[in-house]
Amino acid sequence: MVDNVRELRPRIPDTEKITINLGYVDLGQVDLMVQEGFYSNRTDFIRTAIRNQLERHADVVKQSTVRKGLDLGVRNYSREDLEAARRAGEMLHINVLGLATIAQDVTPELAGATIASVSVLGALHATPAVKAALSDRTR
Repeated sequence: MVDNVRELRPRIPDTEKITINLGYVDLGQVDLMVQEGFYSNRTDFIRTAIRNQLERHADVVKQSTVRKGLDLGVRNYSREDLEAARRAGEMLHINVLGLATIAQDVTPELAGATIASVSVLGALHATPAVKAALSDRTR
C-alpha cells in the first residue's frame, strides 16, 4: 500500500445538488414512469426533462450567452491570476454561465482588490471569507 500519495488539486464536483418541490400528482406520475421502466429513478427523469427543455431552448440560451458576454463552462481564478491583475492595475469582471471557482489560497483582501463584479449563473465556489468580501459586488 502506498501511504505517500496526495491529491495535488482538490477534485471539483461536476454537479450541484438542487432541491425541488413537486405536487403529489406530478410526483406520482414521475414514480409511475420509473416503475414502468422508462427511467431508472426520479433523478434520471428530472435530468432528462431538464436536458430536453435546454435543448428545446438552445438558440435562446446561445443568443443570451453571447449578448451578456458570459464565459460558458468552468472558469477558474487562481491566486496567480488575481496577483497578475493587481500588478497590471486591472479589475476583473467574473461573468460565468456554469461554474466559477476562486482558488482556496486567494485571500479576501486580494479578491476585494482585484474583482470588480461577480455574476454567476450556475455555481460559485470560493471560501466563505472570499464570498463575504465580494458580497457587495455579487449579482
